[in-house]
Amino acid sequence: MSTRIEAYDNPGFEKDAETSVPIEAQRIKGEGLTYSWENLNVYAPVLQGCCKRSQISEKHILRNVTGVCRPGELLAIMGASGAGKTTLLNSLTFRSDQTLKIKGKLYVNGQRVTPNLLTSSSAYVQQEDLFVGTLTVKEQLTFQANLRMDSGISSRDREARVEEVMMELNLVKCANTLIGYPGRLKGISGGETKRLAFACEVLTDPPLMFCDEPTTGLDSFMAQNIVEVMRSLTQKGKTIISTIHQPSSEVFALFDRVLLMAEGRTAFLGSTENALQFFAGMGKVCPESYNPADFFIGNLAIEPEKEGECKEFVEEACDAFEKSSWGQDVLQAVADNDHVSNGKGNGGLHGVDNQVQIAKSPYKVGWWSQFKPVLNRAVLENIREVMVLRVKIFQAILIGILVGLIYLDQDQDQDGIQNINGALFIMVTQTSFGSTFGVVNTFCAQLPIFLREHFNGMYRTDVYFLAKNVAEIPLSVVTPIVLISISYFMVGMNPLAERFFIAMGIIVVVSNAVTSFGLMISCLAPNLNVALGMSAPLIVPLMIFGGFFLNSDTIPAYFIWIKYISWFNYANEALILNQWEGVSNITCPAGDFGCMKDGEEVIRSLGYEDSSIGFDVGILFALMVGLRVLAFLFLLKKTSRKSVMSYD
Repeated sequence: MSTRIEAYDNPGFEKDAETSVPIEAQRIKGEGLTYSWENLNVYAPVLQGCCKRSQISEKHILRNVTGVCRPGELLAIMGASGAGKTTLLNSLTFRSDQTLKIKGKLYVNGQRVTPNLLTSSSAYVQQEDLFVGTLTVKEQLTFQANLRMDSGISSRDREARVEEVMMELNLVKCANTLIGYPGRLKGISGGETKRLAFACEVLTDPPLMFCDEPTTGLDSFMAQNIVEVMRSLTQKGKTIISTIHQPSSEVFALFDRVLLMAEGRTAFLGSTENALQFFAGMGKVCPESYNPADFFIGNLAIEPEKEGECKEFVEEACDAFEKSSWGQDVLQAVADNDHVSNGKGNGGLHGVDNQVQIAKSPYKVGWWSQFKPVLNRAVLENIREVMVLRVKIFQAILIGILVGLIYLDQDQDQDGIQNINGALFIMVTQTSFGSTFGVVNTFCAQLPIFLREHFNGMYRTDVYFLAKNVAEIPLSVVTPIVLISISYFMVGMNPLAERFFIAMGIIVVVSNAVTSFGLMISCLAPNLNVALGMSAPLIVPLMIFGGFFLNSDTIPAYFIWIKYISWFNYANEALILNQWEGVSNITCPAGDFGCMKDGEEVIRSLGYEDSSIGFDVGILFALMVGLRVLAFLFLLKKTSRKSVMSYD
């Protein structure tokens, strides 16, 4: 029987006396995941100078960072602001900015890490909690269970797992409470929101978890509660890596090991007790009544008045750790994990022929099983946003009444021609601006949630896009119908029932075409502010060439292309044709020989004599489809992996 001996002076690394392989490395063959990173370097481009003389250099953010975290361990990544904590966590999870250049080696139980492999075997609790606030806690967890649990699991088992997780994280009391939006819709508390974020990630019982500053914004009691939840998860064999910002002494005591970062380097990696010993050896002794976390951060921070002295100590500490027994043990543990065999087990990963089988798709369920819950959530979101629905309907009613009162009871005379045409164009304009800004505001607000859930392997991009489009159809149909139903007969437009329903259909198609335009802007712009800033400047030129402000026959040749992509042009043309075709008698003042005597002359004066309603509506449908295709392609581009890691 092999015996255990202590590896150097570090009780955290025990080795087998016969094989010199760490006991922990042997244990992971049977269960759990060991995650290691070796010589991780991150470079950020820096622009120097301006104009033609500008040069792009590189800033070295992370420098040869090496570390490991094993099953049953809760590792805290700590350091002063700018030390590289978040950069390290993002690099470990393939969530770094696309402008960064990353080099290094990542291993899970001896298998090279890929984005799909990491997504399928890990969970990531991000610092910012993003939820659809109109769902209840139980609905949110059920949504997650339907998309993140394997397709072979029955609905009853999914529900049982949801109930079990709510019990574990003390969410039963608020199960039927709306999550809410801060400052807009009252919902659950901040602590409950954070516990819900953990609940969503532990539903599938992942063996590896990453947490980005999970205690930020919480009071000391709730912060301790959250870290206790994390510790209880590690006691079940999970591997948890978390960044933490200024924890209290009680919270700090809950962590098994600590990774201290300074100036992009590793200042220490090991148990909290050994960290105190290491700093004592460097001449920095922590007072008994002092918070060790504050002590470490304070000694590794770069003070403005003592910048040179602080940087000198940081470099000295990082060099000393690399040469110390603790540093050498970390290197040995990383090397062992790089070459560990998966033959006797793979810690929860699916192995075939002793190799980890990397799924071709990160999704746990099929297309239709993804579409149903995503569509259901989108519909619930629209239904429960009562204030938004009321505002949109009220806006349509108000504009309809206002247009009807301004152009009330127009006669079939020369003045009536201009007024009726103006009322038609105003309805197109109102529909355009209202639909565009409505879609931009709602869709852009949901994009961060979509991107997070998509990168977590929950559903495909086309599933989300199609579900959102289907859910928005009722609203994009109802509001234009309300608008034209009120104003059409008040103004005194063509009284034939057939003409009214054709006009209604045209406005509905315009609403959907404009919705497509709003979706395209939302998917193209990086955020809501940019999308709102882009919308008006892009709409106004299309409106100018819509046929009301500028006669179609007088458009300059170099601007003619704008006319052909303007839904204002086709909508205005179709509504004019619908209004004046077949009108045989228009009153002319006595002695006015230049007046228009019938509808055909009105159409001819606007340059629409060779047009047809069917053609215009067909082009509107083409614009609706084409703009949505562009929107989907822009959205698809956003979902491409932003970080590309090269393995040496």
